[in-house]
Amino acid sequence: MAESAAPPAPPTLPVTFRPTRTRAVLLGVGLAMFATITAIAVLLERLQPGERISFVFTAVLLTSVLVLLSRPKVVADEEGVTVVNLTNTRRLAWAEILRVNLRPGDPWVFLDLSDGTSLPALGIQPGVAKQQAINDARALRTLAEIRGTGANDH
Repeated sequence: MAESAAPPAPPTLPVTFRPTRTRAVLLGVGLAMFATITAIAVLLERLQPGERISFVFTAVLLTSVLVLLSRPKVVADEEGVTVVNLTNTRRLAWAEILRVNLRPGDPWVFLDLSDGTSLPALGIQPGVAKQQAINDARALRTLAEIRGTGANDH
């Protein structure tokens, strides 16, 4: 990311970062798919009750996958950051976040942590809304630098 002349003002806490366009598409497709498959199950006259149930079960299963994919978010508050990825949630104190990275080509933000590991934060991803992801990454980076050890240790 290219740095601007003045650092951005930090957002007001608490703040939630999430890929809203991606989430809207996933949930919209999930709802449409569920409605379509369920309508087919109801309208096909030759289906037995068990077959109808399997249609609806398949619709629920496919929609659940899309709901799971729409789950990621990053929530920043006074005490720290909560990273919600597909199947896990991790709470971090501000001091644990050394750096917020979103390099060209990265599928999402990575947080460099004080324990030497890197944590993917899928809630900020440049896929559909690249500029929004860049702005969100900058805002989270600013918060981490102000509230945590961030750039002060380097």
